[in-house]
Amino acid sequence: MLSRYSTVRQYGSKEIVIKKSRFIGHAKPVESEEEAVAFIEELKKKYWDATHNCSAYLIGERDQFQKALDDGEPSGTAGRPILEVIKHRGLKNVAVVVTRYYGGIMLGAGGLVRAYTDGAVAGIDAGDPIVKVLHQEVVVDVDYGWYGKLENELRGRGFRVGEVSFTDRVRVLCLPESGEAERFQAWITDFTQGQAFLEPGAETYFIEGE
Repeated sequence: MLSRYSTVRQYGSKEIVIKKSRFIGHAKPVESEEEAVAFIEELKKKYWDATHNCSAYLIGERDQFQKALDDGEPSGTAGRPILEVIKHRGLKNVAVVVTRYYGGIMLGAGGLVRAYTDGAVAGIDAGDPIVKVLHQEVVVDVDYGWYGKLENELRGRGFRVGEVSFTDRVRVLCLPESGEAERFQAWITDFTQGQAFLEPGAETYFIEGE
């Protein structure tokens, strides 16, 4: 799994007008090629009366799944520019559709490239670009005498902390970044003088800064 990657937070759309043609940019986070295709088909049905619904998607840790579709526009003037915007913004696991309603003025190849580029940017910005960071779950099990000190240290060092449960001992769900998990566990062991029980768990993504 990637230690971090950029994508969009949610579905978003925004309309821009270029020489009387309406361009509606849409962007959505997707986890699979099937999900991307379903999103594109959904918008093609919703905007069935549009002149074109051009699209692109980029999915996978190594960008294994990517496709650009011109949907009737001249080859290379729509889908490819949309895909290039996704790549330029450094995004992964995202699908973008730009819907066009022709306004009666020909844009030419260069004009189409610029228009679909701008439409893709509008859609992506509406989807709210974010960075997802991979974290490792580590349950720290300590007796009550250590909890106050541990809590202060975790807060002071800025570690992400999840649920805390209190029974005969205290169990604190800590969420260090995945790449720092081993170092974090070594620090906990040293800090508690070996009196903490550590239970590594699953890896999960969180939005950076939240």
